[in-house]
Amino acid sequence: MSYLSERSHIPMPPPTEDELPCDDGEPMETERHREQMWLLIESLRLFWKDRTDFYVGGNMFVYFSAIQALKNDFRGPDVFVVLDTERRERKSWVVWKEGKAPDVVIELTSETTEQEDRGRKKQVYASQMRVPFYGIYDPFTAELEGYTLDAVAREYKPVATDENGDLLCDLLGLRLGVRRGIHAGIEAPWLRWIDAQGTPLPTGEEQAAAEATRATAEAARAEAEAAHAEQETQRAEGLAARLAEYKKRFGPL
Repeated sequence: MSYLSERSHIPMPPPTEDELPCDDGEPMETERHREQMWLLIESLRLFWKDRTDFYVGGNMFVYFSAIQALKNDFRGPDVFVVLDTERRERKSWVVWKEGKAPDVVIELTSETTEQEDRGRKKQVYASQMRVPFYGIYDPFTAELEGYTLDAVAREYKPVATDENGDLLCDLLGLRLGVRRGIHAGIEAPWLRWIDAQGTPLPTGEEQAAAEATRATAEAARAEAEAAHAEQETQRAEGLAARLAEYKKRFGPL
């Protein structure tokens, strides 16, 4: 335990997020890695926009022990989700202050990081942080794997994929699945949160595009209804004109 000075018997309070480093100065592996991170973060935030009891972050430090904080020997997850917490801005996630570690962690791996992601990080998440769900995804090979924690053994067990190749994440009530599409101008296989209906959670851009499509369809429907009403009006007026002409020539019916 650290103390205020060598002669002091007063314990030093543990550091807070304002005192701990929050940036390692290293960018994401590639542009696609960065866009993949924000896709997962943004779409979940939008899906839970009315909730205030969660936090989703990415590429930021998670501090889980005083020794690790002093050595600064562990960089944060690419994407992580915490339930039953306060939704607010944070510089880093400090476990001893927040009272819990992340519930879900996703690492966006690559050839240069896969050994770390499947080795030391996986061990830390299981044995020290005890993260219930751990996912690993390579944005270029589209390889997805998931693990759930055996809390007793403090080891991860693989999660089987469903018929669509998706992974169930019970804690969030969602699945993780790979869907090919265009995001940030890049056509690629993207890792998406999948809802109970099998639909990927949309990004803000996708929501805007869907709303524009609905508005265009609604305008087209309204225009078609107006044209049909005009046709009906013209038909009625034509019928009335013919009836008036008939009465004029032959008298009342």
